[in-house]
Amino acid sequence: MKFFRSISALSLLTVALAPCALSAQSSDAVTAPRTPQEEAARQTWRETMHTIAAPGEGCYHASFPSTEWQRVECLPAPGYRSALPSRRNEFTLGNGSDYVAAAPSGKYFSLVAGSWPTVSGVTSESTVNVPFGSGESDGITGKNQYTVQINTNFAHTAACKTYTKCLAWQQYVISTDAPVSLTSSKLSGNTEVFIEYWLIDYGSKSTQACPSGFISAGADSEGPGVDCVQNTSAVKIYTGQLPAADLGGLGFSGSATASGTDKATATYGGDAYTASVADSYTDIASGWDQVEYNVVGNAGGAQAQFNTGTTLTAKMALTYGSTTAPTCEQPSAIDGTTGETNNLSAVSCSVAGGSAPYMEFTESH
Repeated sequence: MKFFRSISALSLLTVALAPCALSAQSSDAVTAPRTPQEEAARQTWRETMHTIAAPGEGCYHASFPSTEWQRVECLPAPGYRSALPSRRNEFTLGNGSDYVAAAPSGKYFSLVAGSWPTVSGVTSESTVNVPFGSGESDGITGKNQYTVQINTNFAHTAACKTYTKCLAWQQYVISTDAPVSLTSSKLSGNTEVFIEYWLIDYGSKSTQACPSGFISAGADSEGPGVDCVQNTSAVKIYTGQLPAADLGGLGFSGSATASGTDKATATYGGDAYTASVADSYTDIASGWDQVEYNVVGNAGGAQAQFNTGTTLTAKMALTYGSTTAPTCEQPSAIDGTTGETNNLSAVSCSVAGGSAPYMEFTESH
């Protein structure tokens, strides 16, 4: 079932802070030339790491060629906030208008692994604020300020309890920069991976208390409840802002396990990183039947603007317990759940089933 929400940007910009306040360890990609055999081995290793779950909640790292996750110290939960869709712009992707993969009827995603098979003509990217809702977006602007997002659909799950209008939503996020905490406007200066999770319109009144593990983002714009949100601790995957031209070397996946742990995993070069949260906060594993994957602006409904001549191909390897091919939902006013956008236009979309279902689409400027 699809849900489309309209909500003001202002109420979504409250930031979160989790109790973990430690520092992550990171080693950036090695750029020395490698033989084709060495690079093929690394690519196989990167693909494998997205299928191997870390042993529990928290922050983990693995280095090629080992497939064993090692616990690392976490960064504080970033003071980052995405915006829900507010309007449709037919000349951009995002903000409720995006390619979306839909699982076969009755099936739910347990793992979505995204990659960028084609990154062509990219010489620059810069996030800017754009008209949003009745005002303007409020993102993190500048060169190489963007996010890569894997976004679930909105779903009414058991986490909503008896509140029938409540919707769970989860975003797996790589941000190239984000505020370091709730109490500081300082930016981290690094590229990080984390999960942002929501219960939208939770409760029966605008003063409803959020469940444990969430903070309140204020009264829901459509009511009668409140919007509850939190970020997991973050893991640094790159020192500084990962250049948009390097998207082809970035792998990103999101997983959801009923009664288990949901994980965001990033691979780059010879390193893999993962951050996690208990699925019980949203119970999204029981309702995740559509998924959006793209590169968009950095928070607050902002837009990632790529140079003319850019062409990107995004691919999602999809796991949902079936060999039936997924459906490619074309960009429309009710497809996609993030408010952030890019300045690229939809070109083509293809799907395949069998032992390794996937959806692949191309976008260009």
